[in-house]
Amino acid sequence: MNFSLLTRYLDSLEDEYGIRGLDCIVMKDHEMVYRHMAGHSDHDLKVPMKGDEFYLLYSCTKVMTMTAMLQLVEQGKIHLYDPICQYLPEWEYVTVVNDGRFAEDEAMKPVLREGSHYAKNQIRVIDCMAMMAGLTYDAGNEAVKALLAEKPEASTREVIAALAKMPLIYEPGTRFRYSLGHDVCAALIEVASGERYSDYLTRHIFAPLGVTDLTCHPTEEQKSRFAAMYAQDPDDGKIKPIPLRYGFNISPNYESGGAALMGSASAYATVSDALANGGVGANGVRILKEETVMLFTHSVTTGAALDDFHKLGRLEYGYGLGVRVKIAKNFGRSPVGEFGWDGAAGAYTAIDPFNHVAIFYVQHVMGFGEVYSVIHPRVRDLVYEGLEKD
Repeated sequence: MNFSLLTRYLDSLEDEYGIRGLDCIVMKDHEMVYRHMAGHSDHDLKVPMKGDEFYLLYSCTKVMTMTAMLQLVEQGKIHLYDPICQYLPEWEYVTVVNDGRFAEDEAMKPVLREGSHYAKNQIRVIDCMAMMAGLTYDAGNEAVKALLAEKPEASTREVIAALAKMPLIYEPGTRFRYSLGHDVCAALIEVASGERYSDYLTRHIFAPLGVTDLTCHPTEEQKSRFAAMYAQDPDDGKIKPIPLRYGFNISPNYESGGAALMGSASAYATVSDALANGGVGANGVRILKEETVMLFTHSVTTGAALDDFHKLGRLEYGYGLGVRVKIAKNFGRSPVGEFGWDGAAGAYTAIDPFNHVAIFYVQHVMGFGEVYSVIHPRVRDLVYEGLEKD
């Protein structure tokens, strides 16, 4: 193995884009075969990266939520094709907007007074996992606002119940739209397990693997380790310092299954490594059966739903059980079936259970589109190139 090209590339990102701090870990067969940090963890550029920095992981949370969901599937507490109303009764009778343009226009968001009709299909568990439930990512919709006006500290379960009042933008199970489906899954986890979402993740995924630096509720000590936050200025394209914002908080008691987690690179890589090794961590503890992990390697989206997903620009991938899944053999160096996701501040994981490889890359830059279209694919390919070299 020789990762010199990867190191050179990571070191170039500050000059090329203005990325002031990053961390990249490659695991293979439970061994950390590569780690490289570059830049600084503070806005003043006086504190070099040490490796224990905390990051807002945003949508990288989704991989952990899906791991929890599949644990509950293994236990028979959730079934993929069950209607979610079996667990969340308020979702039994949902409506769909009459205007089909909502499924085509990302900027359009339904409102309560919108013309709508009752859905023909029930929303199933798999629809929420695969972003095919007909939801949007409008967390500030009228129903949720009304709930928070009455109950500002509403729980996850209460917010998701309010969300059920909003019209869907298409018939469940027919189209893909990146949305709040994983947040609905957090409520499903709570009902099926009888535990709070964050407690479930800690007790059944993180603690068994010996992970202490992944959390929805950081301690004061963990908060002291947060890496500085940046954002790309939409006017001049430059990356500039911004104040740290603690995650995706609809209410103080709301825990987003799509974006709540914060943590360190090594902690996240530990869980990715377990998934890359058939569900078994480096400490020998199993969090999923191998055959269950392999469910992640298959795309759920086909036809119009796959076309919808490809509008996000990830043409070599489909979308599976809450994760992207590589479906194009000759596009990128990772194998078909590699899976993972990314986050709004630039975190990224790629999990390859065939070669037992896990990649985790993290930076702290909001609104920076090139991290998804350029940096993540380049990091992925340079990892595999490095693995193949003597």
